[in-house]
Amino acid sequence: MGTVKMHADEVETTPELVRRLLAGQFPQWAHLPVSLVESYGTDHDIYRLGDHLAARLPRIEGATRQAGKEAEWLPRLAPHLPLALPVQHAIGHPAEGYPFDWSVCAWLPGDNADGTLADLDLAAVDLAAFIRALRGIDTDGAPPRPPHNRGGPLAAADEGVRRSVGRLGGRIDGAAALRSWQESLDADSWGGAEVWIHADLLPGNLLVVDGRLSAVIDFGGLNVGDPACDLTPAWNVFAGESRARFRAELQADGASWLRGRGWALSQAVMALPYYWDTNPGMVRQAGHALTQVLADPAP
Repeated sequence: MGTVKMHADEVETTPELVRRLLAGQFPQWAHLPVSLVESYGTDHDIYRLGDHLAARLPRIEGATRQAGKEAEWLPRLAPHLPLALPVQHAIGHPAEGYPFDWSVCAWLPGDNADGTLADLDLAAVDLAAFIRALRGIDTDGAPPRPPHNRGGPLAAADEGVRRSVGRLGGRIDGAAALRSWQESLDADSWGGAEVWIHADLLPGNLLVVDGRLSAVIDFGGLNVGDPACDLTPAWNVFAGESRARFRAELQADGASWLRGRGWALSQAVMALPYYWDTNPGMVRQAGHALTQVLADPAP
């Protein structure tokens, strides 16, 4: 039985397909048991391979460049960062009717950060330390930011936000969402140097072991840009005192905070109508983030 289809151009994957791909390209792993990892991720299907490996198969063409980007950049970034990153062992190629490159990675243990953090204040310190370290890495040779990718001018998302709010209709407080969005648009733009940003620090991309952050995964959005883009965990992960601690650790000024809040809002309102009928986990997360954004006053 396949996974739920979320995208019009989505390719279906199965454990049987993974077994055939392994047998043809990486026979040293073909004997390992294969099982689908349940998640509310949107771009890849993840299959556990035995105890120590995982296969990542893009669902859509738009995710197919991630394996190459991670192979090139994560080994360079990892030594400078205080949390674990994915380690890639091999890149597979189209075969068996599957049209995309795919990858085999080390299995990183842990649960996602959706209600699993034992101490949110400590998590705010840990994640802020990761973000500061990432921002501090030299950006020479960094890949160019794709058009409309998070991390550029916030106004690039304006059309998508307004269209999504309209599609949602009475399912959200659209007027409040647009007021908050306008506050973010009106904030001063980033005037400093662009820095490395993860650009997708949602709970599903943060791993937790024994109640504490252990790893950051899914670097498909990795690029250089406005550091405010990586403030989005403030509304996706933290609240109250832990949110304030996260902001203090990153020394975010008022304009940066507003831009970060705008990125959190845009990500949430664009996810909600798109995944409403196909991905309840993503809808739940996006709904939570939007609620937190709309309850958060302007700094």
